[in-house]
Amino acid sequence: MKVVTWNINGIRTFRNGIKRALDSLDADIICVQETKVTRDLLDERTAIVDGYNSYFSYSRGRSGYSGVATYCKDSSTPFAAEEGLTGLLTNHEGAVGCYGDHTEFSSEELQLLDNEGRAVITQHKVMCQDKEQTLTVINVYCPRADPEKPERKQFKLQFYKLLQCRAEALLKDKSHVIVLGDINTSHRQIDHCDPSDADDFGENPGRKWLNSFLHSVRQEEDSDEEEPDEEPEVTDPISSGKFVDTFRYFHPSRTNAFTCWSTLTGARQTNYGTRIDYIFADCQLAKEQFVAADIMPEVEGSDHCPVWGQLSCSLLPSSKPPPLCTRYLPEFAGKQQKLSRFLVKVDQKWAESEQKQNLPASQEEEERRENLNPVGAGNNASKKRLLTSDSVLPKGKKTKTANTSSKPQGNLLSFFKPKLTNVRQCEKPTGDEVPSSLSDQKSPTTREESSVTGTVAADTEQAFDTTVETDKQVKTKHLTPQRTVGHSEAKKGASSVFWKSVLHGPPPPPSCKVHREPCVLRTVKKEGPNMGKQFFVCARPQGHASNPEARCNFFAWVDKGK
Repeated sequence: MKVVTWNINGIRTFRNGIKRALDSLDADIICVQETKVTRDLLDERTAIVDGYNSYFSYSRGRSGYSGVATYCKDSSTPFAAEEGLTGLLTNHEGAVGCYGDHTEFSSEELQLLDNEGRAVITQHKVMCQDKEQTLTVINVYCPRADPEKPERKQFKLQFYKLLQCRAEALLKDKSHVIVLGDINTSHRQIDHCDPSDADDFGENPGRKWLNSFLHSVRQEEDSDEEEPDEEPEVTDPISSGKFVDTFRYFHPSRTNAFTCWSTLTGARQTNYGTRIDYIFADCQLAKEQFVAADIMPEVEGSDHCPVWGQLSCSLLPSSKPPPLCTRYLPEFAGKQQKLSRFLVKVDQKWAESEQKQNLPASQEEEERRENLNPVGAGNNASKKRLLTSDSVLPKGKKTKTANTSSKPQGNLLSFFKPKLTNVRQCEKPTGDEVPSSLSDQKSPTTREESSVTGTVAADTEQAFDTTVETDKQVKTKHLTPQRTVGHSEAKKGASSVFWKSVLHGPPPPPSCKVHREPCVLRTVKKEGPNMGKQFFVCARPQGHASNPEARCNFFAWVDKGK
C-alpha cells in the first residue's frame, strides 16, 4: 500500500490530464491540497477520473481558495468518507464518526474551522498480518499564520487543536490513523533552510504543538548516515505524542530535505526552502507497517513537491464508494439537467443532421442555391437571399457583411497620424472640365436638332471621349506619388522616434555589486507607504548567504525622474 500527499497549488497543475498525473504518482491513496476549486466550479473531468473515486472539500467563504481532495484507486475504495473535522458538514450515512471532545470550542469556532475546506477523511479496511483492521486517512491543509493578521495565528492554533482532538479520538476507537498534508510549520531547524530566529526557533506556537503531537525519535546525534543500520526506536507513547513523522523516522539526520520553495524568488533552483508537508502515522502503524517514506523534489508543477509513504499492509476495497464520492453528485450522476433543456426541445440526431444540411444565412447555403439554379437565379435569387437573412436574424442586431471592395487593413501607426486630404478633392475644375450634369442643364437639345446634326454630334462625341480619356491618363500619372529612398528612410526614422516616445519601457537596470549582472525590476505589493513603488534586486535565485551562486543583497529604489 502506498500513500502520497501533494500541495498542488491549484487543480490546474495537472495540465497534461489529471489521470496521467495520478497514474505517474503510482499510489493507492493520493491526497492533494490547495485545489482552489469550489463546488460550483468543479467539472466532470476533475471529479470523475477513470480508475479512481474522489472526495472533495471546498471553501465556502472565498472562491479560488484552499480546498482539499482525496483520490482513491478503485482497488482502494473506502467504506466511509467525511468532509471536515467537526462533523457539522456531515448529513449522510457512511460518515467516519469519532469527533472527540469539543467543549473547548464554541459553536461559531467549529463552524469557521470547517468553513474553508481544509480536511477530508476516508476510512479503509486493511489486512495487516492476516488480520483485518481499520485505517483512517486524514487529509488536511492547515492554515498559514499571516503575521499581519493576528487573528489568523489564533485560527491556525485552533485548527491544530481540533485536528489533534479528532485524530486521537479515532485512535482511541481502535483505528490506525494517518494524518498527512500541508501542515504549514517546519518542525525542527534541520527542516528549515535558514531559520532567522535560531535562538527562539522552538518557541514558535506551531512548533510547540508539533512537539506535543509527535513522538521523539531516538537517534544518535553524531550519526551522518542516510540510512541507519538499525531501525530507530519510538519512545514510550504515553509520555509523548501519539504520532510519528515518518520521513524523520527513516531519515533522522538528512539535511536539505525540503518540500516547499518560493516561486517568486526562484528558491527551488538553490534548494532554499522548508519542509512543511508531512505524513504522520500512529506509533504502532509506523513501527509495524511502514517500510519507507521519502520526498519527491524532482516532481515539478507546484511550489511544493509530493511526499510518499509505503506500507506492508494491503487494502481491502469496499463494494461501493461512500455517499461523499463525487460520482454521486447530481450533475455527474445524470440526475441534474441543464437549463437549456427546459427552454428548447432538443433531438440530438435531428439537430446534428439539421446543422449539417441547413445553415441559414450562411455562405454555404447561398453557394448551394446558386449551384442548384445557376441559370434562373438573377434578381429573384438575390431577393430570396435577402429575405432569408432578414427573417433569420433577430431584430435590433446588426450583421457583419463581407465587403469585397473594402480597402486593406492599415497598420496601427495610421491611427496616430493626421489624415491626408484627397488631391482630387482639392483641385478646382477648370473651364474646360464641365460636369455632365451642368452641361445637360445649360445646353439642352431638342429632338429636331439632334436629328439634323446626328452625324456631326457622333463624330464630335467620339473625339471628346478620346480627349477625356487621355486627360485622365495624364492626371493619374501626375497624381501618382514618386517615392524616393530618402523619403522612405525619413518615414521609418520618424515612426521609430514616435514609437519610442509612446512606448517608453522601464528604466535600464543597474548591475549588482557582487555578480556584475543586470538586476531585475520588482514592485512592492505589500500594503503600506511603499506600495506600488518599484525597486531593483539581484536577478539570481534566492539562497543561503554562504552560497555564492545565490542572490546577493543588492537593493535600489527606482528613481521616478528617470
